Amino acid sequence: MHKVVIRGRVRAFLIVCGSAAGLGMASAAPREPGADTTGAALAGATATTLDELSVAGEGGLRQEPLGGVTVGYLTKATRSATKTATPLIDTPQSVTVVTQQQIRDQGFQSIEEAVRYVPGIIPHQGEGNRDDLVIRGQRSNADFFVNGIRDDVQYFRDLYNTQRIEVLKGPNALIFGRGGGGGVINRVLKEADGVPIREIVAQGGQFDNKRVALDVGDRISDSVFFRLNGVFEDTGTYRDFVDIRRYGVNPTMTFLIGPQTTLKLSYEYFHDERTTDRGIPSQFGRAYRYRQNTSTYFGNPDLSYAKVDANIATATLDHLFESGVALHSTLRFADYQKFYQNVYPGGPVNAAGTAVNITAYNNETPRTNYFSQNDFTYQFATGLLKHTVVAGFELGYQEGLAFREEGFFSTTGTQTLVVNPLSPVTRVPVTFRNTTGANNTYSLGLAAVYAQDQIEVNEHLQFIGGLRYDHFDFSSQDRRTAAVNARVDDLVSPRAGVVVKPFANLAFYGSYAISYLPSSGDQFSTLSPGLAITEPERFENAEIGVKYDVSPVLQLTGALYNLDRFNQRLNDPNRAGFFLASGQTNTQGAEIGINGYVTDWWQASGGYSFIDATIVSGFGAATAGIRPGNRVGLVPFNAFTLWNKFDVTDEFSLGVGYIQTGHTFASSDDTVRLPGITRFDLGLFYKINEYARAQVNIENVFDRRYIATADGNNNISPGAPRTVRAQVVVRW
Repeated sequence: MHKVVIRGRVRAFLIVCGSAAGLGMASAAPREPGADTTGAALAGATATTLDELSVAGEGGLRQEPLGGVTVGYLTKATRSATKTATPLIDTPQSVTVVTQQQIRDQGFQSIEEAVRYVPGIIPHQGEGNRDDLVIRGQRSNADFFVNGIRDDVQYFRDLYNTQRIEVLKGPNALIFGRGGGGGVINRVLKEADGVPIREIVAQGGQFDNKRVALDVGDRISDSVFFRLNGVFEDTGTYRDFVDIRRYGVNPTMTFLIGPQTTLKLSYEYFHDERTTDRGIPSQFGRAYRYRQNTSTYFGNPDLSYAKVDANIATATLDHLFESGVALHSTLRFADYQKFYQNVYPGGPVNAAGTAVNITAYNNETPRTNYFSQNDFTYQFATGLLKHTVVAGFELGYQEGLAFREEGFFSTTGTQTLVVNPLSPVTRVPVTFRNTTGANNTYSLGLAAVYAQDQIEVNEHLQFIGGLRYDHFDFSSQDRRTAAVNARVDDLVSPRAGVVVKPFANLAFYGSYAISYLPSSGDQFSTLSPGLAITEPERFENAEIGVKYDVSPVLQLTGALYNLDRFNQRLNDPNRAGFFLASGQTNTQGAEIGINGYVTDWWQASGGYSFIDATIVSGFGAATAGIRPGNRVGLVPFNAFTLWNKFDVTDEFSLGVGYIQTGHTFASSDDTVRLPGITRFDLGLFYKINEYARAQVNIENVFDRRYIATADGNNNISPGAPRTVRAQVVVRW
């Protein structure tokens, strides 16, 4: 057996070369506490798994949930991209993983900040009430997953129970279903793994930041494991009047029912309530005095808020049949009670600088999800070819309410209030009424079947191919008229890829994939008669790339891709309420990434992206000035990010981060220009003793003024000024 022991400062080159990344069929090795090496998981692996793991401290090599093998900032393997535990070097797709250690070292608590160092991703404002990202030029607030299951409700997710964040780029319909044209974000959660852990993380800092998180787990017996994660946060922000209060609890249990069967149960309750913040408006094609308005709130903070209560229960069964077929089955129930309300700038500041319009609305968007996902994996050989076949099916049902009310100001009796931009906070009472906004219930039934074959010709050549069929049955009923609109889509999404490995540590790949987004859109909450006859959007991605394991703990990656988005909807100028599906965008890009240990005292994570995302056809003057040749909103041509951690001594470490992006436009009409970003971040880490570590994170060290993101031309978010946070991690 290979035994890998990594302590404190990682002695990177003591790792047995190839033990985590070598190619071959998996064998049913003995289980180590905490390893995701059930018989079923092993049967689904396409790579030689580590025979034995010894985890020591945060820097240790560890086997994680869903086939993850991680050391420091580098994840060597995961099952999320292929549904089998495949080394990333053998995966014909661009995948970036943000590990738990990187999340901890950077001190970020939101997905938006945690993925800022991932090449190809730009955060979107999300109207101040939800996670919202632009991945390879494609915006989405629904392409979020938890352990491979859809988590598509609009809310801000916390990272207290997250083991790692996986960013899988390009169309991913074969694995994840509808949407995901630019990529998806998959959170892998912590789970009860039998390894004793007792940890408290206490954080405090500027702007009245207060947060505490708990992680405790142990073995109840040799076959029953328990773990509990919890968080409570009550904090202000650098924006005037904007506060956040959230808390969550996530108990998990693992039952080793037999040598071939494992059952995992999880329940999470999460509450998030905060002031919604739509930022500042524009004037003369740029953000209005943003260098002076870093903290200035526009609108009514007393009436602007968002809250969500999420109850999520999950059961996962892994079983290895005597035939060698491995079953991985997940059943999830999730109920989200979501409401948000905004009183915000609804237009630009006038030329004289004396007036800006304030408007208001609210949305009630509760949703309940039921999902059952079932994968069957089997490995066999045909002559010299080795096959890993995955076949499965997914069933789902989603139902909810879309209810929007428009705000009417008491002083004007209209939906618009004019304020002075030099004093933009208003306390004028607002009455909310449902007039023209959505007021409907909806339901979605979905059924999918899929199959994929990973073929190993020899140690130098591999192929992957697969197909997914989705049946998408959506209906929406207007509660005012009782009218029902419905649409059924039958979508077929292929995937093909090849990996050529001249050497065990060097791989070249090519891939092609298609995915679809039904006409009801990311959130599918309403369906008008016009949408009911509109074809789904289609994403086609062709990509070539290279992955190079410089050492067993350092990987360099590169990718070139062409992503076309077809059938984007435009308002039909001849028929109100109907659409022309002739919109098209094209994104051509290049990415370079680095993750891992450059030396045994220097870790790095980040990369460079070039993205040329443009409007190709179908848009014109009738669509708010979005014309062919325009750049897609919020997408910079160039972006460079790099986070470094240097172990200066055995006790003291230093982290240095750098973010540099070119200018962007707030929307695709290219009228409001947002300047580029230059930001340095700093981390100081000190190991007090074997039980405690202290750290200080300084975001935007040089206090640069910048624009972080936007939601259209008049909802622009200034970036945070210099922000200092401190935390103490205690383990016993």
